[in-house]
Parts: sequence; structure tokens; C-alpha cells
Amino acid sequence: MSSVDTPKASAVQSPAARLDTLLGKVTMYRLILLVLASLAAYSLLLNALGWLTFGIPEMLVHLVLCLGLTYASNRALAALFHVRPHSESSLITGLLLYFLFWPTFVPTDLAGVALACVLASASKYALAWRGRHIFNPAAVGAFVAGLTGLNIATWWAATPPMLWLLVPGVLLVLYRTRKFPMAAVFAVVAMSIVASELLRTGMSPAMALWQPLAQRPLLFFVGFMLTEPLTLPPRRWQQLALAAVVGVLFAVPYNFGFIANSPELALLVGNLLAFMVGQRGGLKLHFMSSRSLTPSTTEFAFKPSRPVRFVPGQYMELDLPHAKSDGKGRRRVFSVTSAPGSDTVKFGVRTAEPVSAAKKVLLALQPGDQVTATSVGGDFVLPCDRSRSVLLVAAGIGITPYLAQLASGAADDRDTVLLLLARNADEIAYAEELRSSGARIVVRLAEGSVSPSFFSGTGTGGSDEPGRGARLDAESLKALVPDIAEREVYVSGSPASVASLRRAARKAGARRVHVDSFAGY
Repeated sequence: MSSVDTPKASAVQSPAARLDTLLGKVTMYRLILLVLASLAAYSLLLNALGWLTFGIPEMLVHLVLCLGLTYASNRALAALFHVRPHSESSLITGLLLYFLFWPTFVPTDLAGVALACVLASASKYALAWRGRHIFNPAAVGAFVAGLTGLNIATWWAATPPMLWLLVPGVLLVLYRTRKFPMAAVFAVVAMSIVASELLRTGMSPAMALWQPLAQRPLLFFVGFMLTEPLTLPPRRWQQLALAAVVGVLFAVPYNFGFIANSPELALLVGNLLAFMVGQRGGLKLHFMSSRSLTPSTTEFAFKPSRPVRFVPGQYMELDLPHAKSDGKGRRRVFSVTSAPGSDTVKFGVRTAEPVSAAKKVLLALQPGDQVTATSVGGDFVLPCDRSRSVLLVAAGIGITPYLAQLASGAADDRDTVLLLLARNADEIAYAEELRSSGARIVVRLAEGSVSPSFFSGTGTGGSDEPGRGARLDAESLKALVPDIAEREVYVSGSPASVASLRRAARKAGARRVHVDSFAGY
């Protein structure tokens, strides 16, 4: 959902905007794979330096076993079920299992690790509903292997020397997924319970807080497993509630004979709860048609195999497998532009060159072709209270989440202003839909040309008018929308545009600014 050459708040990007731009060049899966691979290499270095005591041969064999078995078993099962394997996902699962089980040459332990690897891959197909796996694969493999008695997950990544790279790695992943609030809820709940238990044993307060972070898998668990997008509920409040529940299950000790508390069991229960409240399983979308919106954007229309549950403003993740990967991944997130209850599901997509391999799949679709939607989610939704006025700011193709909202009557009985930022008049997508939406539309064009006459809020005079020109700072934003302080503000666009526009809105007096955050995994 990127946009280019739209008005922006500053010619100099903030550090956050630069980080967003950098992270946007890799998919979510690729980022996690790179972080886990770095941690694996770091663990070998620590062992060589004497900070870990597994033995290099044991660690190398353990790493090769985890990666090799998850990769090979995933490809074999994919061939059996006639689906295209997701290689990055299998490698991530292998690296997770590498950190969950103790590296050793004991035959029974190796058998347990091998079983966990195969079961993790199998769970993606056997424990799935309508093409969507319900449980975290690594947690399934570790839990079942523990039940057999062959091996028990030790989560050895939770050791003080690993923190030097584990902490920045987890923070990077949480920043990309925008899951800091969820991680914070889980950490507060779990640490409070564990620290309380440790304090009762006579441990000092400082050590009672340090021990859960340094010697229990709290950070690794929340960074790489609890916040996995495919096993989360769709709404933020649901994710926060889930984090609290899993935090309790993670930290409270219990033992019911053959089942005792463990991180993997806590995660599996959380996965089941998330599945029950979300869009249960993937669904097939049958391609109907496409149309050009602007020289650089295209709309794609699909007929879903069953009704789609979503709230206007939410996104859908599509699985678009392609033979030759370009590193941007096969799963891409797009805002749904059609209204809930519609017979079709539509997406507005930027298709200007260079086009990613996944988008080439979209452009090559023929009527009747199928793609799979793997999840629906997001919190970029309007307030339930229709007496609250809103300002919707769209940078380029960032207009897409507002289409479903406006098509659902968002502007019928709510004071709604839409500020549309585009390079020129030809790059204004969905002009007809916006004209009939009922919202007050304000257009600002980067090149300074005259805006279409049917939009309000734009003039035909000099370049100093509020509705024209490339620079959009707090002053010009307030000139465009004088009552911005009385409105809830929503901002959608590329990561760099969102960061700068959010900053401008804050300086202009906006009290609440909501942004859409597409992970791009």
C-alpha cells in the first residue's frame, strides 16, 4: 500500500520513518528468519567463547537436524497435499525448535527433536481449518514431543549471554509488527506473577524482576511466537486480552499429572482462543475482473467462496505463490475496498513499476482463477459513536481503507472530511466513489496543478493556497482543516508518509491520530 511523490510533512525523514522504509524492503517472514539466523550464529559464537557449554559439534548437528527435517518434511507434505511449500516458514519453524530443545547427542533426545520437527510441519496441514493452521507449528511439535517422553523443550535461548542480541532482535520484530502493546501486556502479567512467587521465596525485588527476563523464555516467547500474525485474533483489544490470558497460563504453576504448565501449552491454548474469535480459516477468492484506477493503480475484484466477516477499514492477507521469488514474499496485505456484505471482495493495489512477483501474479490472473485469503484483521476502523467527527488523510493509494468505510455510509450521519494527497489529478483513485460518498473532500496535489473542480476545498489561484503545493506541515494542515483539534484523525499511506503526516497532525492540534500499519509479511 505504498505511495510515492505525494505531499509530505518534511523533506527530511525522521529516524522512525527511515527505519520503516528500511524494514519495508523485507517481508515479515524474511525479517524474522534473518533475526533468528543471526541469533543462531550468535549462539555458536557464544559457545566458542565459553559462554555456553553445549559443545560446537552438538550445536551444529542440532541446527542441521532442525532445519533439515522441518524443510524436508514441509516439502514432502506440500507435495502430498498438492500445495506450494512456504520455505521461509519451514526454516523459521526449524530455527525456533533449535532454540527450544537442548543440543545433545543422546539418541532419545535426538529422536524427540526429530519427532518435534516432523510434527511441526504436519500440524500445518493436519491441524488446519480451511487452509489456515490453527496452532503455532513449533509449539505443537515441542508439546507433543514432550508428551511422548522422548524430549522436553527447555527453551535454552533464555540465558543471560543471549540477551545482548535477543533484546534488539525482539524489539525489531515487535516494532515491525506493531505489537508492542500486546507484548507489554503479556510481559507485565507474566512478570508480576513470577516475581511475586520469587519474592515469597525471599529473593530480592531486583533479582525477582531480573530472573523472569534473563532466565525464563519470556522475551523469546513474546517476540517470535505469541505475536505470530497468522495465529492472532483480528482486533487489538482481542490481542491485548489474549496476551493477558496467555501471560497467566505462562506464569502460573500447575500440574495435572501428564500435563503441566509450559510455554508451549500456554501458547497452544492462546492459539485456540484466537482461532475462535477470528476469521476461521482461509477462504478461496475467485478472480472476476480488474480495472485501471490510475496510471499506477489497479483494482481487483473477486468472488469469495463464502461470506467474509470484516469491519470497514480492515485488511485481508492474500497468499500469492510464485515460482521465482523476489524476496518480498508470497503473502501480501491489502485493504478491502468493498463494503461488508457485498457479493464481491475488491482491493485497490499500486501496480506501478517495479512490480513485485506477488503483484505480477495478481496482474496475470484470468477470470475464474483462484487465490487464497489467509486472514482478515486490523484496527483501522472508525469510532462506533457517530457523533464524533473524523478527518481521514490518504496519501496516494492509502485511500483504499476508506473506500469500505465510505461505501458503508460512514459519511451519511457523521461529520467526515477526507484529505486526499496525490501527485497529480490523474493519480486520484476512486474519484467517482469519493464524489458520491457524502464526505467533504479536500485534495492536495504535490505538483501544484489545479485540482478537479468537483472536489471542495481546492482552489484555482496561486501556489500558496492551502490545497496546493508539495509541502504539508502542521501549519498548512491546520489551514486545510481548521477544526482538526476537534476531530479524530486517521492517516493511511506508505510508512514514510504515515510517520510524517502523523507528526504534522499532532503539531496541528490533533489529540488522537490512528494509523494503518501493514506489516507486509
